[in-house]
Amino acid sequence: MPKSWFIISLLNFFVAVLMGVLLRLAAIVPVNWNYLFLLHGHSHTALLGWIYQMLYLLLLHNFLPETKRTSPYYSRLFWITQIAVFGMMISFPIQGYALYSIIFSTIHIFCSYFFCSKIWKDLSGNKSYDKILLKIALLFLLLSTFGVWSLGITGAKNAPLYQAAIQFFLHFQFNGWFMFAVLALFVNQYRNFFHTINSRKFHYWVGLLIVGTVFTYGLPLSWYFPHALWLWINDIGLVCQFFAFGSGMLYFLKRSIPSDRKTPLTIRFILLCGFISLLLKILIQLTTFWSEIAASSHYIRNFTIGFIHLIMLGIINSFLFFFAIRFQSFSFLKNRISRIGLYLFLIGFTTTEILLFVQGFYFYIGKGAIPYYNISLFMVSLLLPIGLFLVLIGTLFFRKKHKTNWLYSLPR
Repeated sequence: MPKSWFIISLLNFFVAVLMGVLLRLAAIVPVNWNYLFLLHGHSHTALLGWIYQMLYLLLLHNFLPETKRTSPYYSRLFWITQIAVFGMMISFPIQGYALYSIIFSTIHIFCSYFFCSKIWKDLSGNKSYDKILLKIALLFLLLSTFGVWSLGITGAKNAPLYQAAIQFFLHFQFNGWFMFAVLALFVNQYRNFFHTINSRKFHYWVGLLIVGTVFTYGLPLSWYFPHALWLWINDIGLVCQFFAFGSGMLYFLKRSIPSDRKTPLTIRFILLCGFISLLLKILIQLTTFWSEIAASSHYIRNFTIGFIHLIMLGIINSFLFFFAIRFQSFSFLKNRISRIGLYLFLIGFTTTEILLFVQGFYFYIGKGAIPYYNISLFMVSLLLPIGLFLVLIGTLFFRKKHKTNWLYSLPR
């Protein structure tokens, strides 16, 4: 795929990270911008400008033959989608949810429909494990958009139905579309290993993941429609998810991760970050078995922000970086400056997560704010754009050498 697509996606990510730093600046000094508007711009640019666009190009490259993925259709669709992303990047911080931001958001949704329809048709007929996971991911992508369409009929922004619709979109984007797409890419990268697994066991594992994904939507429903039923549904989802990841996915992935001692430290660091984040996600979700913690996961904002970033930056982003390294044409993390940038980024992510969850725990036990919390969070957050800027510079100005990287010869 064109390197320009990757650079554009990285630039989207960089802008989203800058917006995030400005949001944290607003907690320590007076600012002239609307916090909520900028928050919308930050989230939409990160979700749709970075993760969506990266999944777009990674899925095309890994699942379609060259004759299909080089079709002008996909190129035109990418750039139309990017125009929509750029429109949201500008309009949301200026006006929030209003005419222009809604127009660009709607364009993006229709672009995602065209993408789902086209790639579904272009997938070859065999029902391989990776393609099964990809189709599930696409179905979750389509399902998530129903949350957006229902916003207009759910009443005022503070109405429970309105908030539940937003959570519907976010839940099935994060836990459905994004997670299953990453799983599809991972299985695709190591399909020779995964295809030795018994078909019945694989489908049982996938079934548990689907039930876990759907039923854990009960948690956000319990925030806006308090009833024990939603927590019970969430508990069932947690059990399914735990067994799926615990007895299935972690077992498979442990045997498919590159274990060669020659594996570069950078790659080990990325994968370690991804899998530790995944483990933490599972453990944190298990704590919502207790109704008091389930409620605090909503009203203690530090927990909410920390958990969202754990999924996006810890899990999804780590694996997107890993997949991107395998594109020789991307020249990603091939020189010292970009690797230094990566380490700064991951250190910034780790320290901000620690601060967010520790502060959330302090609020939970009634100890109040940590001294100098906001300024500390802002300072360590600066590592994110600084690190990503170095990654961008290293990627843009990398000069190719005639040397084969170990990753390009990994077994598939």
